[in-house]
Amino acid sequence: MKTVILTNYSPNVLRAILSLKVVEKEIPGPGENEVLVKLHAAAVNPSDIAFIQGGYNIVKTLPATPGFEGSGTVVDAAGNLKNLIGRKISCFVQYVEGGTWSEYFTVHKNDIILLDDKMDMDQAACFTVNPFTAYGLTDIALARQSRALVQNAGGGQVPAFIRMLAKENGMEVINIVRKPETAGKLLAEGHQYVLMEQDEAFEEKLKTLARDLDATTAFDAVGGAVSGVIFNALPADSELVVYGGLSGKPMSGINTMDVIFKDKIISGFNLLGWKDELDEGGFLSIAGELQQKFISGELKTTIRGTARFDDIVKGLKNYISNMSAGKILIKP
Repeated sequence: MKTVILTNYSPNVLRAILSLKVVEKEIPGPGENEVLVKLHAAAVNPSDIAFIQGGYNIVKTLPATPGFEGSGTVVDAAGNLKNLIGRKISCFVQYVEGGTWSEYFTVHKNDIILLDDKMDMDQAACFTVNPFTAYGLTDIALARQSRALVQNAGGGQVPAFIRMLAKENGMEVINIVRKPETAGKLLAEGHQYVLMEQDEAFEEKLKTLARDLDATTAFDAVGGAVSGVIFNALPADSELVVYGGLSGKPMSGINTMDVIFKDKIISGFNLLGWKDELDEGGFLSIAGELQQKFISGELKTTIRGTARFDDIVKGLKNYISNMSAGKILIKP
């Protein structure tokens, strides 16, 4: 089989991308409680970029195959899982031994989602991370009974899903963006509350909106100084939930007095941790609910292109040039 390998970690993203190679390997056999999957497509996520830079929480011995998310068909399985052969699946793989940027890969039974036959396989390649992240985050806002929420990286896919789920549950969303074209796009789509970070009155506008709309939950995918700006703008008894660090910078500017006297808190959201807290029936129910939303077209991941293994360097350069423009899928 052909597989993509990373030969060197580098904090310089272009150097990291250039260290990717396509090699031939033996097709692996499934271990206990594992299935062998023939890849349809693997999604490129910010976590994949962080991984090849050596900045993710998983570090593999090099050379190693990247790729955490993908879709495909089960072609072999451990003895107790033979009934899964032929099933289409979506999966999330974070093992040291392998990754989804490969024609074939093994995955544990607990890390696959069996797909409805009506599920589009390109959409399935992007199914196990962003939709569930948006669902879990929205649940936090619902549990807090927030009337509105704040989110940055507003042009991204998780924020897009959050907007859809928030609307479904009657919550307003204050969207923070960096680029004028992103702001224009969201406003053209009918989203009322869109703020530009670069606006001179940004902090005051955010504070006023958060107060007027009673936005007591905020989702931060960026980190850095904007974390402090968002936290400080929230009303009393609010929560800032951090689920990403796109800036690559530590959070800063947090008003200590707000933590002490306004009962405001900062928490982290880890998708795998959230999943582990659900009972098996709960996760399967959510997976079924989300699949139906994709099948009906209510939810849809924006996919802007495909990169074959032999063009992976070009594809990843395209992706990092504008991550908010849509997903790049990697196919054999």
